[in-house]
Amino acid sequence: MTQHTASASPPGATHPKHSTWATGGTVFAGILMMVSGVIGVLNGIAGIAADDVYQRVGTYVYEFSLTAWGWIHLVIGVLVAITGWGILKGADWARGVGIGLAALYMIEYFMFLPYAPVWSVISIAIGVFVMWSLATSARTTTTP
Repeated sequence: MTQHTASASPPGATHPKHSTWATGGTVFAGILMMVSGVIGVLNGIAGIAADDVYQRVGTYVYEFSLTAWGWIHLVIGVLVAITGWGILKGADWARGVGIGLAALYMIEYFMFLPYAPVWSVISIAIGVFVMWSLATSARTTTTP
């Protein structure tokens, strides 16, 4: 007769499949942050260099000049890219900062909706995924 017993895992241990998915999601979030940050920097440079790069769709409550939007994109893009690099390197500070910057990134693109509606919606979705991934990923530290 065969007896089936459940193996006891140490406290804090995660299922290998879940750990793999969490690690993959975190790596993907870091890559998305780096790419989105670089795109934000390029958008910022374009907005600073020429005020006629983006065409506004009607009037909007959160109306800034395109030069101001260029600086906003540039600064947040640099911060997002650096944080994405930190996430890929496994820096302890990067997860918390990444969640905060992803929230700021989402707010930025919500306010930028009239200028680039399709890209803004895509960027908001990227921000949601990054926040979810960083908030649910397990720490990769080992316990003795």
